[in-house]
Amino acid sequence: MTGKLIAENRRARYDYFLEETFEAGLALTGTEVKALREGRANIAESYAATEGREIVLVNANIPEYGPANRFNHAPRRPRKLLLHRKEIDRLLGAVQREGCTLIPTRLYFNDRGMVKLQLAIAKGKKMHDKRNTEAERDWKREQGRLMRDRG
Repeated sequence: MTGKLIAENRRARYDYFLEETFEAGLALTGTEVKALREGRANIAESYAATEGREIVLVNANIPEYGPANRFNHAPRRPRKLLLHRKEIDRLLGAVQREGCTLIPTRLYFNDRGMVKLQLAIAKGKKMHDKRNTEAERDWKREQGRLMRDRG
């Protein structure tokens, strides 16, 4: 990923085991793109769901664009994800067979100025997995401090 980061789902790594990532485009309206150019978006509580043979981004918040007044968009409307058919089939298979979920990890503009969404196939963590992850992170931080103090 290169380009300007708009929003990131930092909690995704804490709540899920992220297995594989995909880059998807989004079908957006003009006012949504303008709001994103201002850097206003939230994908923290969003997820991707299947609708027939398509994948849509659900519950992502792109706030209304002020100057557009009555021509504005609905902030939390479902947005279609633009992927190749093979990628869609692979994601649908992972969701249906393996019991995985599709979690958006970051929303950004690519080098050409197009809005892209990084989508990850994820499996939910249990409480003990979260505790292990947190303990591991703390130990890495402590290791860094010890090495810095010694060296």
